[in-house]
Amino acid sequence: MPMTDTGPRPGSGSPRGRVLIVEDDEATARYLVRALERAGYVASSVGDAVAAEAFLADNECDALLVDIGLPGPSGFDLVREMKDAHVGLPIALMTADASMDVAITALRSEVDDFLAKPIEPDALVSQVDRLVRRGRAADAGVQNVLAIGAHPDDVEVAIGGTLLRHQFMGDDVAILTLTHGARGGDPQVQADEAAQAAARIGAQLFLYDLEVTRIAEGEPTVGLIEGVIGEVDPTIIYTHSANDLRHDHRATHRATVQAARRVPTICCYEGPSATVGFRPERFVTVDPFIEAKIEVVGAYASQGALRRYLEPDLVRSTGRYWGRFGDSRYCEPFEVERDGRDGAVAVGAEAAGHVG
Repeated sequence: MPMTDTGPRPGSGSPRGRVLIVEDDEATARYLVRALERAGYVASSVGDAVAAEAFLADNECDALLVDIGLPGPSGFDLVREMKDAHVGLPIALMTADASMDVAITALRSEVDDFLAKPIEPDALVSQVDRLVRRGRAADAGVQNVLAIGAHPDDVEVAIGGTLLRHQFMGDDVAILTLTHGARGGDPQVQADEAAQAAARIGAQLFLYDLEVTRIAEGEPTVGLIEGVIGEVDPTIIYTHSANDLRHDHRATHRATVQAARRVPTICCYEGPSATVGFRPERFVTVDPFIEAKIEVVGAYASQGALRRYLEPDLVRSTGRYWGRFGDSRYCEPFEVERDGRDGAVAVGAEAAGHVG
């Protein structure tokens, strides 16, 4: 199949990005190229893996879309080659066979996305936008951070310092809270306080209203988390440890791990109800951010008299305790559920090692 190359139209300014489509069906390739061109991308198409390798040897590319059923080496074969030859290039596999077996094989190939054909133009552009953002963020050393908690204040008490550090380093930070915390206070007041705390961090807030003490580790929790992951496209997720006394915390952990199958890194934080089974492996220094963290936690004024763990002295002393493992004054501890970035967990994690 001949290669089709479409550049930006005269006067259109800089392109949104450069995309290579590896598709042996000419009509499908033209459709995909045209949809991306209309959205402002430079799109090229080739018909097999050999042509794709030759094209990428001579041309820069921001994203790669690969059909699974190519003549000669398959799309899976090409992905394996590209992962070694072009580290960091975002790749999506495409197929008209959206069966579970094919989807699982695609996910195991460590691609960044999986596109079921036919795909509408708007959905195609949205997914390519996400791929390109992911690649550029990786090139720039910027992380998209998503912190997930069951209740208001869970995230801020546990890892407010780490999130402030991410924000200071220029990373994009989002917080997902699954409930309004209706027990122990006015749910609307706690929702407003969650918004204030997120604003003090400089984080985007996603706040849902699942029932307290009844968070499910399956649906609808998994679907809610998947939706936020689709919007934020995180490179790292922080969530509850499984080693926790509270049902909602354990369920949030399990739902997050299930929803975040393609997120490179997942770290688990210590909450006030963590058990002795919590065994951190990474420690993030938060010395410059400890007072700012206390201000963030202070947003939960309605809960101050009810929750001892919100007291400034206890926030400091908890950080001070973990600081001795991180060789600094104040640290926040993490179990590592998955580390897909060769140790680049929790920006600035100077120390690593098991406790106990």
